[in-house]
Formats: sequence, structure tokens, C-alpha cells
Amino acid sequence: MTCSIPILVVSNRKGGAGKTTVSVNLAAEFAAMGRRVLLIDLDSQGHCAVGLGVKVSAGQTAVHDIFTQPALRLVDVICETSINNLFLLPANPAFQHDNSGKDEQRLARALADEAIADQFDFIIIDTPPTLDNLLLNALSAANWVLVPYVPHPLSFEGVRQLVRVLFKVISERNSKLKILGFLPIMTANHVRQHRQVNEQVTKQFGALRSLSGIRTDIKLAEAFGVGKPVRLYAPKSRGAEDFAELAVTLIQLIEK
Repeated sequence: MTCSIPILVVSNRKGGAGKTTVSVNLAAEFAAMGRRVLLIDLDSQGHCAVGLGVKVSAGQTAVHDIFTQPALRLVDVICETSINNLFLLPANPAFQHDNSGKDEQRLARALADEAIADQFDFIIIDTPPTLDNLLLNALSAANWVLVPYVPHPLSFEGVRQLVRVLFKVISERNSKLKILGFLPIMTANHVRQHRQVNEQVTKQFGALRSLSGIRTDIKLAEAFGVGKPVRLYAPKSRGAEDFAELAVTLIQLIEK
């Protein structure tokens, strides 16, 4: 049994690659387009809640608890946000990754709950950078994976490591998983290294999978600081413009 709505995983094996920035702002853009969006924070740092201004209390039931409480339903854990159409399954900052067990299909089964499909049009999963059972659960449950990266040689190596994992998951665990694209963030075309790394990604993975980037913009960090997506904090900023354009592009790719 699988979830009948699109599930998009945002992932990179390297930390600091902008996964949470992309997850929060893309979820907000999809919500503004009229989709009812569920954002799942599988990264125990819990930064999705920070970016949305959601207060998570100590001991509050979180998405990670499905790995230790077999009877827990995700619909009982969902939090409302201040943004219309956008809901959050928060992380548990105290969760130890070793407690996620070995069941790589736990999240997929939880998302197959008919109540999820009845309430939402789209699911986005923010993932930890570690290669563990949490990441494998996310990839096993998803239809699509979006790979953000900072145009830096170390981040490019993180992309390559993740792609090796993706091919293994697709061939052995989840044949419906597809790579939606590679997304440069904090990118500046006038910086030679940025251009070179972006060209490497295009050369290795193909122009069709290379997405227009999210330009460097301090407003993205400021928006997180006040607990708002950039479209609400600074709607005329470069970051807001780029995420709005990205959302349209991805919806067209997913729904074509």
C-alpha cells in the first residue's frame, strides 16, 4: 500500500547544502498555489519548525516517534502553521538516530494512511545528511527527490555520493523514485567557481535535470530568523522571486 499523492524528498549527503531552506520555502510556494502541503521534518535538528515560526514543546509527539511507537498515526502528530494550506510534522530534537530501527518502509506505511491522502495534495520531506535508516525511509516512501547543493567542490562531492545511494534505492527498494533535479543555491553567476561547479553538475547529470538556481540573498537567512518563508518576509527579494519560479517549474515537471 502506497500514498497516492506526490511525495518529494529534499536531500543531499552534505550538511549545509540548503535542504531546510529549500523545503520550507518550496512548501510555502506550493501552499500559495492552492495545494494543501504537508512538510515532514526528518532531520532531528528540527529547523523546519524554526523556519515556519512553529513552537515545538519538549516532549511533544513528533514524526520520529513513529519509529518507536508502532501504533502512532501521523495524522495525530500534524501541527498547523500560520500559513494557509501548509502543515508540519515536526522533528524530535532529542531523537537518537540509532533508535530508528532497521525497517526502511515504516514511513511509507505511515503515509499510506488514507487520512493523509484525504487531507493533503503534496508532501515534502526534509532529510538529515546522514546515510541512515531515516534517509532510507524517506527515499523508500517518495516519488521524487530534489537535490540542492551549494556550488562548491565539497558540496558537489555530496551530490555524487547521494546519487550513488539513489541508484541503489531505485534498483533495490523503490523503483518509482525519480530524480526531479539538481538545484544550486546561494549561487552567483559572476563567481567562477560557482559557474564551474554548476557546469560539472550539468555535464555529469544532464541539462534536463539542472534547475535554475536560488541566488545568494541575505533575506533568506533573515526570513528564517523571524520564522517566516521568504515570500512573506521579503516578497520582492531575489530569494522570493527564485523560489516562486522554482515552484512553478517543479509543479509542471511533477504534474505533466
